[in-house]
Amino acid sequence: QVQLVESGGGLVQPGGSLVLSCTASGLKFDDYVMRWYRQAPGGERELISHITIGRSTYFADSVRGRFTISRDNVNNMVFLQMNNLKPEDTARYFCNAGSAIIDYWGQGIQVTVSS
Repeated sequence: QVQLVESGGGLVQPGGSLVLSCTASGLKFDDYVMRWYRQAPGGERELISHITIGRSTYFADSVRGRFTISRDNVNNMVFLQMNNLKPEDTARYFCNAGSAIIDYWGQGIQVTVSS
């Protein structure tokens, strides 16, 4: 079955960096747009970045200039490099693989930005 597994989260101080990874299995990875969402406590899940099959990227205004996204189609992985983290980046981060037909989700991983 399809699995998306996030890793790399944790506690970081403001101004710090983290790299989130998502490893996919059970799907033809290079057929999917890969996305990162996040959901803060009490908030809605929001799209923060995506990378298409052709490696076009999108970033939400809240993270543009601080986050970058990349994908490794050989190892079925997508990465979210997060720099200059702020307390408002604290959330659970979710990996998503999307096609015209179906979306798959990971379980999410917590990122906490606090001094």
